[in-house]
Amino acid sequence: MLLRRIAAALVAVLAVGGFQAVTAAPATAAPRVLYYDASQAQEFKSVVDQGAQIWNSRVTNVRLLPVPAGSTPNIRVYADNGWPRAQTTSLGNGRWYMGRQAVNQGYYQPRIAAHEFGHLLGLPDRRTGLCTDLMSGSSAPVSCTNAYPSTREASTVNSNFATTASVPAGTFVWS
Repeated sequence: MLLRRIAAALVAVLAVGGFQAVTAAPATAAPRVLYYDASQAQEFKSVVDQGAQIWNSRVTNVRLLPVPAGSTPNIRVYADNGWPRAQTTSLGNGRWYMGRQAVNQGYYQPRIAAHEFGHLLGLPDRRTGLCTDLMSGSSAPVSCTNAYPSTREASTVNSNFATTASVPAGTFVWS
């Protein structure tokens, strides 16, 4: 008790004398880095990179980066003739496919890429039909060109990566 009074008196004297106590700012965790490999995405490699940049511009607790040489990626991206789909093994890990079927039907390629990355970041499909919901997928009109997650979707991803939350393995299909 006496020690607290002395400390309080010392702080008061220093404050009167123009000194300011320095307090440490709350520590913020560095974002978790997830590496992706788009080498098998064929003609969609630049769209995959664009999808990663979209997420990087909207979230702070995770970063999607191309895999450095000699490293193992968390996410592998492929192209095929089916529907876009994602297969997760755990939060931030798995693979997704840039399916040409949706591209051929006119769906906006950056939206597809950002949507499929969203699954690896822990978001499920939400068939709302709203263009403002990235995770509404193909339930939004083909004319939808919004490739950015909503505030709610970005907040969920930030929450997913703020802790050691886990997301069960699963498969998500665009159609």
